[in-house]
Amino acid sequence: MEEERQRKDQNTSEVDSVKQAITKVLALLTSHKDHNSASLVCKDWYEAEQLSRTHVFIGNCYAVSPEILTRRFPNILSVTLKGKPRFSDFNLVPQDWGADIHPWLVAFADRYPSLEELRLKRMSVSDESLEFLAVSFPNFKVLSLSSCDGFSTDGLAAIATNCKNLTELDIQENGIEDISGSWLSCFPESFTSLEVLNFANVNSEVDFDALEKLVSRCKSLKDLKVNKSISLEQLQKLLVLAPQLVDLGTGSFSQELTDDQRAELESAFNKCKNIHKLSGLWQATALYFPALSPVCANLTFLNLSYATLGSSELVKLLMHCPLLKRLWVLDTVEDRGLEAVGSSCPLLEELRVFPADPFDEEITYGVTEAGFLAVSHGCPRLQYVLYFCQAMTNAAVATIVRNCPNFTCFRLCIMNPGQPDYVTNEPMDEAFGAVVRTCTNLQRLSLSGLLTDLTFEYIGQYAKNLELLSVAFAGSSDWGMQCVLRGCPKLRKFEIRDCPFGDAALLSGLDKCESMRSLWMSACNVTMDGCKLLASKKPRLNVEVIKEAESDDNQADKVYVYRTVAGPRKDAPPSVITL
Repeated sequence: MEEERQRKDQNTSEVDSVKQAITKVLALLTSHKDHNSASLVCKDWYEAEQLSRTHVFIGNCYAVSPEILTRRFPNILSVTLKGKPRFSDFNLVPQDWGADIHPWLVAFADRYPSLEELRLKRMSVSDESLEFLAVSFPNFKVLSLSSCDGFSTDGLAAIATNCKNLTELDIQENGIEDISGSWLSCFPESFTSLEVLNFANVNSEVDFDALEKLVSRCKSLKDLKVNKSISLEQLQKLLVLAPQLVDLGTGSFSQELTDDQRAELESAFNKCKNIHKLSGLWQATALYFPALSPVCANLTFLNLSYATLGSSELVKLLMHCPLLKRLWVLDTVEDRGLEAVGSSCPLLEELRVFPADPFDEEITYGVTEAGFLAVSHGCPRLQYVLYFCQAMTNAAVATIVRNCPNFTCFRLCIMNPGQPDYVTNEPMDEAFGAVVRTCTNLQRLSLSGLLTDLTFEYIGQYAKNLELLSVAFAGSSDWGMQCVLRGCPKLRKFEIRDCPFGDAALLSGLDKCESMRSLWMSACNVTMDGCKLLASKKPRLNVEVIKEAESDDNQADKVYVYRTVAGPRKDAPPSVITL
């Protein structure tokens, strides 16, 4: 009996040692995908991963409930949570659709009182929720709100007042109600821990005296992005106080300066030796570019999406930026500006070209395939592109991907729906066929232009690593969508609008829908009957239909399908029908 007891004790000790070793290994993983894979190895790994996990990423807030999450992972310190579908950015989702953060915060306060970090995207966040957050987590350090709505500067004031250990406050692209610009004055005078402060998209003027004092106290501040109410003269004062900055978002660049003020601004930039990322530059002109030259040589990211620069201005600026890896510009730079990108930025990996005025049908400026070709010739490391243009050719795209075969993200947005190759008048099928054949590591693809089912045949045949596909005004029949659902094994998100795909296409992907995170279809040929059949055959899917006010009873105007372990949600508004 004694020998048997000793053997059991030894076995228990060995098992505990193995679990401790597994836990230490899992603690080294940084990717949520790797964590998920590890938990599927065996029961021991599942349990070890449960206890070792401190960060969780949830790509859809209705895919799981707060109760299921807190029961599965008891030791979470950091949460990243996404809410509404991406098409909410284009006003295709009702304002009251859902994605309220408050139930999550209540659950976190009960089970995760040591929560330190919360990153939200497209969630509904009220001032009451921010006030609750501010007083419920004494160790709270990081708040990032991206494309969220429902809160005001009063909510930010609550965070500033109560979060004594805050290191990051990142507010970007949100629908904020600007009640007062005095929220920055709510940080206590003893507060010194801030490392990241981004309020670039807060529209109201802020209390500059409070901002100046805050920046002077926070000696570890590395990332500062201010809004356009901050003048050049005020920016100069902030730079003097924070020469340690690595990431800077400036305010307005349109102020008239005296020669002495311009010299002081240049001197302040000259002392900022560590700046590698630069954004803001609202209404920037070449007049003040000499002041930027001291930091340009070290820049790896330059965001000019708020600066309506012409080609000559961009040319002058890029001459001093040899290390750029990421560049965002408006199409006002035209092809000549992009030619300068190709000749000046050999290390470039990411390029985004946005339309200065996407609704101007009589636009006289913009970029064409010539600018894109010039970039591809000079920037062979290019991996990510978002390119808005008026027209394109199959031959140009084929040449571009041949020059840059390492694209992981290719988002070509021809702004006129159904636009063919403007030289041959042929569909743009061969362009995207070249993309998926050549770029074998492609993970994200956005389609545009005149496209037939042939494009989707190419995608299904060649795009084996594709994870996100966005389609608009494309395809000939259900066959196109069927090719994608059958041929892309790694597809996670499929976004479709204004395409001729109907019930047959939707129902052809029954098993595929369960392995994907979500499917969005709007202005297609899907019916309520088709959606009901999908919901009945796949109960682990939530099938939601957003009905338009005057649509046919059997027409499914907007369909959102997503997998879930939480069942149908209980907070859907009347305009959202859950099947």
